[in-house]
Amino acid sequence: MSDCFLPRLGGIEVQVDELAAAQRALGHDVRVVTATPGPDFVGLQRVGPRVPWGLPIGGSLRPVLDELKPDVMHVHAGVVSPFAWRALATCRDVPSVVTVHSLWGRPTGAVYRRLVSRDVSVTAVSEAAARPIRRALGADVRVVPNGIDTGPWRTIRPWLPTGAVHVVAVGRLAPRKEPFTLLKVLRDAGRRTRIRATIVGDGPAARGVRRFLRENRMDHWVKLTGRLDRSEVREVLASADVFVAPARRESFGLAALEARLAGVPVIAHAASGVADFVRPEREGLLGGSPRDLADALVRLVEDDELRHRIAAHNGATVPEHCTWPSVLAAFADLYERRAPEPPQTPSTDRAHL
Repeated sequence: MSDCFLPRLGGIEVQVDELAAAQRALGHDVRVVTATPGPDFVGLQRVGPRVPWGLPIGGSLRPVLDELKPDVMHVHAGVVSPFAWRALATCRDVPSVVTVHSLWGRPTGAVYRRLVSRDVSVTAVSEAAARPIRRALGADVRVVPNGIDTGPWRTIRPWLPTGAVHVVAVGRLAPRKEPFTLLKVLRDAGRRTRIRATIVGDGPAARGVRRFLRENRMDHWVKLTGRLDRSEVREVLASADVFVAPARRESFGLAALEARLAGVPVIAHAASGVADFVRPEREGLLGGSPRDLADALVRLVEDDELRHRIAAHNGATVPEHCTWPSVLAAFADLYERRAPEPPQTPSTDRAHL
């Protein structure tokens, strides 16, 4: 169950799609039920009317559950998730797991406190996301990170001198991703050391980002690519020396994980979910403010030995807890706890949602 799904693109949409595919590969009968309008295909059920701008309004869920008779309902929720809320409120008789993909504030915690019963297993994608949920619900919250296929992101990096250090950021140009914090970090660092930068992504803040670059005379050394597909992102990361993920309220940081797998040192906010797979001076550097992030960037630019050492470590190691085998095993354990007697073989009339 997910408010958001393809063809919309974002962290939840990609993660739900890839999780379903990985579970199907193990022989499970997985159905995705979503409020997002779009084309239908096997294993997907879109619930609700088609509305302007593709908003995930959704419709009644009880008939869907009565038809599919799932062993477990897996709800994927963000901060504002009316479809997920409805699922938790109206389907209390179905064994359920809810995964929270965002950082909660107090209002969100109050909503979920009324919806999440003691019979629902709650997971979060990082420790940063889990902490406010534990406070709000007074319950155990298990951290199960987003899963990733590590193979496509592993690259051989020669680390030959190429002039100015290449700094890369990937993310939607929207307030939650803090694109203007990124720009201020680049401006601060660029005044103190020589860098060039590439920003991958598009969104409602794109016009303001371009204006900021012009007004601060940064447009000759900061390149905006717009939105790229994942193969194109891999090409950008292959030439990157440093990756910057500035958002404080980043619940996980899939783009930062992809960069870390590609062998790129990562700079990120210490309070974000990125801190689960980036340790200071091991996989990158962390900071508590934009000034800290700019200082970290200047340090990595000017300390070749540190930058290359972190890159070599990232290229030689994998965060195993984020790989699909680990993620699938964690969810399988949670499903069995909620539905202790699942069918022994895949069935055509019962499913995971």
